[in-house]
Amino acid sequence: MADIKNIFKNNEKWVQEKLSLDKDYFTNLDKGQKPEYLYIGCSDSRVTAEDLMGLGPGEAFVHRNIANMVNNVDLNVMSVINYGVRHLKVNHIVVCGHYSCGGVKAAMQATDMGILNPWLRSIRDVYRLHKDELNKIANEDARYNRLVELNVQEQCVNLIKTAAVQQAYKERGLMVHGWVFDIHTGKLIDLKIDFPKILENIMEIYKLE
Repeated sequence: MADIKNIFKNNEKWVQEKLSLDKDYFTNLDKGQKPEYLYIGCSDSRVTAEDLMGLGPGEAFVHRNIANMVNNVDLNVMSVINYGVRHLKVNHIVVCGHYSCGGVKAAMQATDMGILNPWLRSIRDVYRLHKDELNKIANEDARYNRLVELNVQEQCVNLIKTAAVQQAYKERGLMVHGWVFDIHTGKLIDLKIDFPKILENIMEIYKLE
């Protein structure tokens, strides 16, 4: 069983390491934040945002939830997006999924997950939209990993539907990126999503003046 006291020992060590490199480290942190990135990722304990991007404190504004969802009725993620885009004025928003995502796999199991049911149903909706492609993939793990990629794509589209993102795109060229973290290799993969092609048939409905 883990000893919680070790957390505080680790913290003391971390403080000393930071101060040994820069005596004003925490003084500077206290001056505020101006991150370049808003990162929306999965809550999975194996996937830590700053570590995999090689960033330090103050460089990324981070939101994490099960299966990196951007749900328009989730006030948590919507508040983070609004604050990050309109107040911190980030220039890049990253939606990052990861292979072997338990949330994605759970969504496709015929199991009652209790309070998680409505959350995971949104991932089933992604499967429904891409059912023809996914059902052609015989290998189950490969099919789930493709669903991880398609889920990232759909969450990016959900981002682009929001007023804050559309306004920031017009004003300062805010960019949205869809990535996947390959948990088997440690590498980040840019999905290079063709947003103009995906959005050409739906922005008539979602575009705001």
